[in-house]
Amino acid sequence: MARIAGVDLPEHKRTDVALTYLYGVGRNNVKVILKVAGVACEKRVKELTENEVNKIMKAMEGKYKVEGDLRSEIADHLKRLREIGSFRGLRHVKGLPVRGQRTRTNARTRRGKRKTVGALRKEIRAKLETATTTKASTAGGK
Repeated sequence: MARIAGVDLPEHKRTDVALTYLYGVGRNNVKVILKVAGVACEKRVKELTENEVNKIMKAMEGKYKVEGDLRSEIADHLKRLREIGSFRGLRHVKGLPVRGQRTRTNARTRRGKRKTVGALRKEIRAKLETATTTKASTAGGK
């Protein structure tokens, strides 16, 4: 089993597809990495020799930030945006789209599952009111 940057690559996949399992490595980067390493992209991961895996790791070493380094860098950028109070930082905090998309409709991947907001039935409203009054009375008695 080939392990690169702390990630086990799936053995049955082609090398060019398996390398995209690394965070921060896409299809275009894979082409360049394999060309520099001199490894055929048609080879399956289980067919790679230890020498070829080392060549791939050396080809990625200086040029690409992957996995933990990249994740921490992105987290630092978001933290900076939040600290300076920028619009983008506030949108990240609220969990809303950051790049100007509309939120009246769509934006479900960012906002999550729909929550219905509207009128309550009389029975439910009565239960809620009694629950809040009992909590207030118990809290005030202490």
